[in-house]
Amino acid sequence: MSAKANTQVFAATGRRKASVARVRLSEGKGKVVINGKAADDYCSLESFLGQVYAPLKTADKQDQFDLSVNVFGGGTMGQAGAIRLGIARALEKFDEELRSPLKSAGFLRRDSRVRERKKSGQPGARKRFQFSKR
Repeated sequence: MSAKANTQVFAATGRRKASVARVRLSEGKGKVVINGKAADDYCSLESFLGQVYAPLKTADKQDQFDLSVNVFGGGTMGQAGAIRLGIARALEKFDEELRSPLKSAGFLRRDSRVRERKKSGQPGARKRFQFSKR
């Protein structure tokens, strides 16, 4: 029987703007894989990495879990927020006692703000074409 057979996997979904992240959390040595790449290779910005690792740092579980993340849609910051929410939800499934520190840090709240649609007869969502009296 292999060692992988008895490890438990905790799955969760995170969303932010147009991004959706499916997170699979399992006990390990702290390896984070995002879309088949190491987290350091996938994340070009330091703030992106900071958001990804924030729930693990709050729970003080950085080197105890391996993370496999599949994320699509949106831009880099939307994807970072989606991954952060997914990791926080997976940690909560792992240990219910982590709920209060994650919740007080704001990691369990889904940021529902999305881009407003462009309206017809306007160049953007709110901006108007220049008015000409004559």
